Amino acid sequence: MLALARTPWGSQVFNGRTKLRPIFSCSYSKNSCKKEKGRYKIVMVRHGESEWNQKNLFCGWFDAKLSEKGLQEACSAGIALKKAKISFDVAFTSLLSRAQDTLTAALSASGHKEIPICKTWRLNERHYGGLTGFNKAETAKKFGEEKVKIWRRSFDTPPPPMEKDHKYHDFIVNDPRYCGQLEPKDFPKSESLKLTIERCLPYWNDVIVPQIKEGKRVLVAAHGNSLRGVVKHLEDMSDEAIMGLNLPTGIPFVYELDECLKSLGTMKFLGDPETVKKAMEAVANQGKAK
Repeated sequence: MLALARTPWGSQVFNGRTKLRPIFSCSYSKNSCKKEKGRYKIVMVRHGESEWNQKNLFCGWFDAKLSEKGLQEACSAGIALKKAKISFDVAFTSLLSRAQDTLTAALSASGHKEIPICKTWRLNERHYGGLTGFNKAETAKKFGEEKVKIWRRSFDTPPPPMEKDHKYHDFIVNDPRYCGQLEPKDFPKSESLKLTIERCLPYWNDVIVPQIKEGKRVLVAAHGNSLRGVVKHLEDMSDEAIMGLNLPTGIPFVYELDECLKSLGTMKFLGDPETVKKAMEAVANQGKAK
C-alpha cells in the first residue's frame, strides 16, 4: 500500500551521482505486469504561456512567471477538467513557478478540494544552457533556422553550455528552492531532450507510476520538454518522431494506459481540435526567423 505524508519527493546527490530519495515514506508491492488488471488514466498539462514565452525567449530553468494570457490558459485548463468531470487524488509539478502556478489555477478553476502536490526539479523544463534569455527568432536569424531547430528539438544535441559568467547563471544556481536537492556543481549546464528524459524517467517510474497503480488519479503539470519525455516513453515514439511533437500551452491531455502503463492510443486533448492545432503551430513557429 502506498503511504503519503504531506511533503513532496526530492533528490539527493551522492558521490556525484543524483539519486531519488523519498522525503515521505513510500512502500508498495511490485506485482508483475501480467498480474495487473484494468486500465489506468493520467492527465498532463503544459504550463500556460509564461512572460518569456510571450517575448519568445529561451527560458529553460529561469523562473519566468505566467503572463496574463498564461493565467487565463491555466484557468481554462481547470474549466476543461471540470467539464470533463475529471478529479484527482495527487498532483506532480516542477520547481518552477510557471508550472506550479498553472497547477494551482487549474485545480482552483476545476473546483478541487485540497490534494497533495509533489514538486521536483526532475520535472523542470529542459535546460537551454547558454541560449537562456535569447530571443528564439533572433537566434534563428543569426545562426539559421535549422541550427535553432536542432537546439530546440533534436534528441541528443544540447545547446551551448551555460558558463559561470552567463547573465542568468547565478539566478538559477543560487536559487534557494534547490537547497537540499542539487549542489551547485551538479546543476546541468545545458540539456538535450535525451538528458532531460534521463532525469525525468526515474521519477516517473519510481514515484508516479506506483501511485497510478495504486489507483490514484494523477495530474502532472510540467513543461514542454519534460512532458515530451514522458510522452515518448508512453507511446514508444522514435527519436525522430518526438522532434516533431509540439505541445500547446495550457491545454490538458489525457492518456488511457494498459496494465503495463503503456498508452492505449495517442493523447486526447481536452479542447477544440482547431484551437489545439493552432496552439501547436504557434509553438512550432517560435524558432523561425522573422
